[in-house]
Amino acid sequence: MILLFIFLQLTASAASWWSAQPTGVDSTLRGVSVVVRRGMTNIWATGSKGTVLLSTDAGQTWIALHIPDGDTLDFRGVQAFDEKTAYVMSSGDGEKSRIYKTVDGGKTWVLQYSDKRKSFFLDAIMCRDAMHCFALSDPVDGKFLLLATTDGAHWSEVGRDGMPPAIASEGAFAASNSSLLLYGKSEIYFATGGPKARVFRSEDSGKTWSVAETPILSGKASQGIFSIVRAGDTVVVMGGDYADVSRKDKTAAYSSDAGKTWQLADELPAGYRSSLDTYDYGFVTVGPTGAETSHDGNHWKHIDSPELNALTFDAGKGWAVGNHGMAARFVDHTAEENSQ
Repeated sequence: MILLFIFLQLTASAASWWSAQPTGVDSTLRGVSVVVRRGMTNIWATGSKGTVLLSTDAGQTWIALHIPDGDTLDFRGVQAFDEKTAYVMSSGDGEKSRIYKTVDGGKTWVLQYSDKRKSFFLDAIMCRDAMHCFALSDPVDGKFLLLATTDGAHWSEVGRDGMPPAIASEGAFAASNSSLLLYGKSEIYFATGGPKARVFRSEDSGKTWSVAETPILSGKASQGIFSIVRAGDTVVVMGGDYADVSRKDKTAAYSSDAGKTWQLADELPAGYRSSLDTYDYGFVTVGPTGAETSHDGNHWKHIDSPELNALTFDAGKGWAVGNHGMAARFVDHTAEENSQ
């Protein structure tokens, strides 16, 4: 009987899709960036209570970094390039939304951007490389606001003449730093929620925009699209209602024409999902009630998962973060499942 119990435990452990790695903090983590270079896996994670974490040994140990005057900030986004260089973004009204950068592994930080306007609220930060980055804010004076840097140091607003107006009470979500997407050399997407769940798309680095409505759940401030990714011509959005996390309808949609038209997924995730990314076999999504994988963005298969908020992949290495300082490495079982 004891041997059978041990066998079952080992089997269950081997089949798990996640390997939890303790970080030593009790913060709500919502930002994660993985950099795989020269055989090394560096992981940066950010969250509430001014939390910024760095692991340079694939999650075995974590260093808590300190940003001066940042102890009360909620760092929702991070974009890293190695163990030394990273941008972190805090979310909040007005001056609580900030962009910092380090080039020495978190020993020193430079505050690169903040804004006193009360409607300014950063939702996501994404980079094409260490010099070229964008950050998305909720609407200011009736339109969404996009910031850009082209030298890795100075940020400015992207002109908004070509930006369609926001609907009253429309906004983006800062739940996982994935409501903003950069694709190719010049395409930008961002996704919204509230009264409508829409996708904005620019093909010229933000000079002009088109916007399309999606079938994702919307109508309330807690509903809409929380994450967007693209693989080839397929764009996938994920979301639902963060105030009703078990609600299963209208949580995933996809576009087969780069975002022009949208269809609701035929097989949906089992509840609200806050983050989404591509991996070797398709897509992975996570949220407070579980996770799913999909080979096409249309059919989602549930997998075991702890409660997670944000997810990212680099060079086939996937990491996710969640509440109470949770960090988890993705353990891919897709190949073995496909062989059965």
